[in-house]
Amino acid sequence: MMNNEVNVAEPTLEPLPIHATETAARNGAPDLQQKKICGAVVLGGDYRALTVVRSLGRHRIPVWVFPEQQKIATKSRYALKAIPLPRGDEREQIDFLLGVGERYGLDGWVLFPTEDSHAAMLARHQAKLADRFRLATSPWETVEIAYDKRSTYRVAQEFDVHCPATHYPRDRREVEILQCSFPVILKPAYRKGVNAFVRAKAWKADDRNALVSLYQRAAALVGNDAIIIQEWIPGSGNSQFSYAGLWNRGDAIVSLVARRTRQYPLNFGRSSTFVETVEQDQVDNLACRFLKSLDYTGVVEVEFKYDQRDRQYKLLDVNGRFWTWCGLGGLAGVDFPYLAWRQALGQTISPGRARTGVAWMYTSRDIIAAFQEMFRGTLNVSNYLAGFRQPLVFVNFALDDPLPAIAELPAVAWYRLANKLNPRSRNYCAAAYLSSK
Repeated sequence: MMNNEVNVAEPTLEPLPIHATETAARNGAPDLQQKKICGAVVLGGDYRALTVVRSLGRHRIPVWVFPEQQKIATKSRYALKAIPLPRGDEREQIDFLLGVGERYGLDGWVLFPTEDSHAAMLARHQAKLADRFRLATSPWETVEIAYDKRSTYRVAQEFDVHCPATHYPRDRREVEILQCSFPVILKPAYRKGVNAFVRAKAWKADDRNALVSLYQRAAALVGNDAIIIQEWIPGSGNSQFSYAGLWNRGDAIVSLVARRTRQYPLNFGRSSTFVETVEQDQVDNLACRFLKSLDYTGVVEVEFKYDQRDRQYKLLDVNGRFWTWCGLGGLAGVDFPYLAWRQALGQTISPGRARTGVAWMYTSRDIIAAFQEMFRGTLNVSNYLAGFRQPLVFVNFALDDPLPAIAELPAVAWYRLANKLNPRSRNYCAAAYLSSK
């Protein structure tokens, strides 16, 4: 589903502050002096943010990073400045952003969310932020549907988009008498704080006792109202697909469909490790039907899993912000961060679809996933190596920007060491290591 070109008047671009140019020179980034261009403020510092920083930096767009807990994006040569985003409520963070914008003259710079909480915050405070920054996003009434899975599934069902069977218990008593088939998974309805349940994204329960126990643990972390219980759809990562696109007022501008060929852990993946662009019209049609019903604007990823039991693609999640493997789009011909920057500035964007057969790899995790699949007999060495012969982009390594990959090595070593510790430490460290999606 594709619209005509988005044609609007070209904006007047703001000059690059001289201090940003000086920082760029020190960091080895392209010389931006005398260029009249609006920069970008990237909220977050994980691998999603790193992809955004690289995309924009390669187009000679100045980028500042506002990291929170993870800071790998600040190691990029294209990150001209890093300012930690302070902890606090939304109003405090909004005031902080506006204060920094005023102090450094960032008028007209584009805001990029890389966390669910960022996307929600920007949508809720669009009017206030628009006094200084640019952003291309839907209003909160629309973003909330992607942010809160309860609303996501309700709207999907209204437009005949299949979802897994889902329950919304109000307390432990309702969980104890819940009519469901096992196994099931418990998921946060939305991102509420930073804790083990939110980091894990889902907990699997194989029987009633496990379900009640996990529900109590989750309720202690996020409250009864933020927990959903959902049927478990069998199948590994290769039965999971994503539609990704940049939309404008209910029409797709550019898009792709990708398959989660490998994930880690294998049966209950918290993280994609090898993703490939594919043709899958059903996924494309279902995602477009859902997004058009919202009159959606901005970047989006819509996740589906194919259920072999009834041969239906079922909607799992909607992400109204940049996702970990969005760098795949650049190699496939749809550079999402750069095009989102152009959209925010009101520039003309020609409609397009990504080419198929392009891949993305999270190498340190994919090696583990591949060896486990080989042990199971579902992958052989030649098929694994074939992945390196197709157009391939890596989550952290890039020839023009090697430092983030080097900086990751101590984290990988720490994770491997944690696996030799006691189970409690191992689970905590694994959750932290797998916390980016």
